[in-house]
Amino acid sequence: MEKRLNQFTKLLLEWNKIHNLTGAKTPTDVEKNIEDSLYPTTFIKKPSSILDVGTGAGFPGMILAIAYPDVRVVLCEPRLKRASFLKYVAIELELLNVEVVKKRVEQYRSEPFGLISSRAVTDTKMLLKLTKHLQDKMTQFLFYKGEHLFSELELVTEDLDYDIIEKNRRNYLYIKG
Repeated sequence: MEKRLNQFTKLLLEWNKIHNLTGAKTPTDVEKNIEDSLYPTTFIKKPSSILDVGTGAGFPGMILAIAYPDVRVVLCEPRLKRASFLKYVAIELELLNVEVVKKRVEQYRSEPFGLISSRAVTDTKMLLKLTKHLQDKMTQFLFYKGEHLFSELELVTEDLDYDIIEKNRRNYLYIKG
């Protein structure tokens, strides 16, 4: 896994010089994003499949795909340059478990996923709504959130079984299926 994470860091920094994919401009910046992406693997149940909404430069979806090489991971990213980067990384790192979908999540059709993840896309209520057609009663959610999480949860009308794990300035919202 470490070799692939190092390769990912190298590729991201190369592409970022030209395409401005992320604010992470140094190896240390990328490593912090990788650590942030990987931290939930210490407390979530290994999923049967993952859908990452708005993967951007690969956080957390590509990193989760590296961590779980035997789990199908769909990276849903509507922007062309980011989707192209993700496809390139999947090929270069020989990640056979990764599928990149260049669509908005509400336009994507699939069987329900075991885990739906997202970082910095939209509020919790909207994420649950946008992915309704990709979930079932067993689907779990992992949303990487900031300080607004608590006010976002007040707007959710459905009853959720969840944990909030706080680390540094990140709130990891883990909604159990």
